[in-house]
Amino acid sequence: MKVDGKVAIVTGGGGGIGGALAARLVAEGARVVVADIDADAARSVVDEIGTTSAIAVGADVSDSDEIRGLVERAEEEFGPVDLYFANAGITGPPGLDIGESAWDQALDVNLRAHIRAANLMVPGWVDRGEGYFVGTASAAGLLTQIGSAAYSVTKHAAVGFAEWLSVTYGDQGVRVSCLCPMGVNTPLLYAGKNSDTELGALATRAVTGAGAVLEPDDVAEIVLRALEEEHFLILPHPEVLEMYRHKGADYDRWLSGMRRYQQSLRG
Repeated sequence: MKVDGKVAIVTGGGGGIGGALAARLVAEGARVVVADIDADAARSVVDEIGTTSAIAVGADVSDSDEIRGLVERAEEEFGPVDLYFANAGITGPPGLDIGESAWDQALDVNLRAHIRAANLMVPGWVDRGEGYFVGTASAAGLLTQIGSAAYSVTKHAAVGFAEWLSVTYGDQGVRVSCLCPMGVNTPLLYAGKNSDTELGALATRAVTGAGAVLEPDDVAEIVLRALEEEHFLILPHPEVLEMYRHKGADYDRWLSGMRRYQQSLRG
């Protein structure tokens, strides 16, 4: 899909990958609603973009009514939404014993927000015969994240939901892509390191030690080129595909290798 002339919503747009995606979309001719739970951060991104083709909206994607309001605002300002980037995400605390509320928050933001958005967007796209859903997951959704069970589980689920959307609606005009980067230079990458826990620090070291840390602008460029080709799996770090192949070829060997890698990070 060419984004020129299209209307897009980008959640988690107040910085990082989301902010870079919003800027890139506008640069290529799209009109964009930049949404973030931090409304000031969203406004800062729009101010930096510096055009009437982007507006900022504060929205909490863990609330269905707020997502509905976000879509309504986009339609009022720009018209029917063509692309929805379910990009908002959180890491979740490291470890297993993190409490029900932390699990619920991770599930709400990293998975249920995608489901809520699809419930609102997909029926209209099917009627129109065209629409594009882009879910931001993570390489952790393919390969598992050392440190945070909540992050790993919810990102696996986000990949699974995107696959289901594509299988179920792909022949009805609904395009789907799933973004699965490794390390990107955003605050999210360093959340584990800053958690003051051993597992959190391991999580950050695991990602930064596995491959290059990319800039958000680089990721945004890769995403836009992938959308033109309508690729499902978007891998800014090409080595993730090789790792994924090794995992599928010999699961037990891959698990033992991950345990060795985890142990090596402890020094």
